Amino acid sequence: MSLTDQFVTRSLEEIRFWSRIMKEHSLFLKLGFRCDDTQLIHEANHFYAVFEAIENKSNAFTAGTDPAVIKRFNEEVFTAVSYIWAFKRKVLGLILSCQLPGANNFPLLVDHVSREANYFRNRLAELNSGRLEPLPDAIIDENVFFLRIMADHAKFISHLLDPSERQLVEQANHFGQEFDQLLFQAKDLEQMRPQSQTIPLLDQFLDQNRVSVKSLRDFKKTARDLIEACRIKSIIHPLLADHVFREAEHFLVIIDMFEHNLTGNSA
Repeated sequence: MSLTDQFVTRSLEEIRFWSRIMKEHSLFLKLGFRCDDTQLIHEANHFYAVFEAIENKSNAFTAGTDPAVIKRFNEEVFTAVSYIWAFKRKVLGLILSCQLPGANNFPLLVDHVSREANYFRNRLAELNSGRLEPLPDAIIDENVFFLRIMADHAKFISHLLDPSERQLVEQANHFGQEFDQLLFQAKDLEQMRPQSQTIPLLDQFLDQNRVSVKSLRDFKKTARDLIEACRIKSIIHPLLADHVFREAEHFLVIIDMFEHNLTGNSA
């Protein structure tokens, strides 16, 4: 595959995945607002429509689309993501300054979704500039980002399950602690970056993370299926359960891609 083909394919993959995530973030934020937060609800509805349109537009493109067209599309999406990132940070500021008492959005959740918007925005900028990190740096940085995302998910699940679901709450708490530890290890490796370029070290790092992410992915799938079947007590929206499951699946795809690239580089 040529570099231009890779650019088109990778751009569309990122936009198709993350535009759906941004759309769903808009819904989740709206569901957490109070009924009298009409302006915030209106803004959330606006962003839902914006990213639904982006998602639909991305699905209309093909791998053979002119790279120049995709580059302009990336710029358009970058602007939209910058706006939703600013909206999320505004909401977080309102919560932290106690201007939304009684709203049902955790501050950590709002910070979490803003970090994902910033990640998406950075990915688009990197694709358009052709500026990709060296493989070892990319492996460390992506894992630092996604391990924190996975840790957050486990904590959200724990706090949104009914307290009487003791076994599931305990499992979610365990995953939260496990991914905190994995994140600390990844940050340690990040600090050792000049000495962390050896493939065996990075390969072991990915293997360890994959095992934990698969376990969390399977836990999320079970929770999603039970929620959809109305077999557990929680205040978790079924779409949120599927949302966090898909993000774990996405992380596993990234880990597999890195391992494939490491194998190619060591051959």
